[in-house]
Amino acid sequence: MNSRAERGRFITVEGTEGVGKSSNIAFIRERLQQAGIDVVATREPGGTKLGEEVRELLLDHRHNEMSSDAELLLMFAARAQHIEQVILPALSNGQWVLCDRFTDATYAYQGGGRGILFERIATLEQWVQGTLRPDYTVLLDLPVEIGLARASERGVADRFEKEQQTFFEQVRSAYLAQAESAPERYRIIDASCPLDEVQQQLGAVLQTIINEAVA
Repeated sequence: MNSRAERGRFITVEGTEGVGKSSNIAFIRERLQQAGIDVVATREPGGTKLGEEVRELLLDHRHNEMSSDAELLLMFAARAQHIEQVILPALSNGQWVLCDRFTDATYAYQGGGRGILFERIATLEQWVQGTLRPDYTVLLDLPVEIGLARASERGVADRFEKEQQTFFEQVRSAYLAQAESAPERYRIIDASCPLDEVQQQLGAVLQTIINEAVA
């Protein structure tokens, strides 16, 4: 499939805390590889040396005084490096990119959660990304209280995980609003189900994506 000299596909996986992104991204990656697709798995914030260092700043609970604007700009600084160093080269090479969160997370967390105007985020999105947008976005969705209960079992909470439930309710609402506004790109997965049922849903979605790619 990668022998074709065409741009690869860009798939992002989104969701609030505790939706099971790590295990399900591993499942998606394996399923795509089984289909003969060369996949680059990465994450945001992060994905590059610079991006991972920015990630540490963003998640460190010692930086609770960080302003919303500083947080937003750090997200896009890491994203700019990520796009230039990882995402665009892979896509240009015909590889598929599977990314744990992307700009939809910025609209959800910094827009929905922090209350930054979407228009301001959109300005940075256009500046940093140009025309680059995900081809498909998988939204792992479940009630916030379930997700937070799952996340609490993972150990020490980072700076975002320490936010109140109201914050995450706003994040989830922003995600669902985005999905409603872009149904051609979004695929919503009920992540409240047992893992095997979640992955059955994912398997069906991935088969459709693969079929569309080779059509």
